[in-house]
Amino acid sequence: MTETRSSRELDVRALRKPDKHPAIFGMFDTLAVGESFVLVNNHDPRHLHDEFERDRSGGYGWEYLDRGPTLWRIQISRLTAAAPPRVLCNTDQVAGAADAAGAVFKLEMAERDLDANIVSLPAGDGIDTHRGPDLDVLLHVLAGAGTLTTETGEIPLTPGDLVWLPGRSQRQFSAGDDGLRYLTVHQRRRPLSLDPTVPPAR
Repeated sequence: MTETRSSRELDVRALRKPDKHPAIFGMFDTLAVGESFVLVNNHDPRHLHDEFERDRSGGYGWEYLDRGPTLWRIQISRLTAAAPPRVLCNTDQVAGAADAAGAVFKLEMAERDLDANIVSLPAGDGIDTHRGPDLDVLLHVLAGAGTLTTETGEIPLTPGDLVWLPGRSQRQFSAGDDGLRYLTVHQRRRPLSLDPTVPPAR
């Protein structure tokens, strides 16, 4: 990798495949707004472009300088200090997909503090009784109807209802005749980190 104040170049051809994207995003994160670097690769990094579009849509520039067949050079620039706000989906359209089941939308960005899902339960379907995670969840009913069963009773769910599910609370969902579609938002759950077991000293 060569670097100057006015122009930087990152050649990832010699890197292992698992190391390429972290190195590229690491370089991007060092850029100030208006700065750029030239990525050098031995193939068209289309999957990398997909990741930039997923995580930093509108906040980066992507210009091909050389298009192979053995050498690819792309100038990647930083347009904004952070990824700009954008529309992810239209909940009216998602809620109208009555034949869908399961999580029909979720946040995909790698760097985020929130998790959000749109869940669709077909008519008569449901989610069995369980205790929620150790975090509060905000639930917004988008379409259909159903019932939320708690430890103390049943709560009818209708479009527009905004429901708070406290951390570790018990809940069970049942969809009505028109199904049930709702949006959940909560703090992102980090991957579980397990400490290695150290055998006792003898």
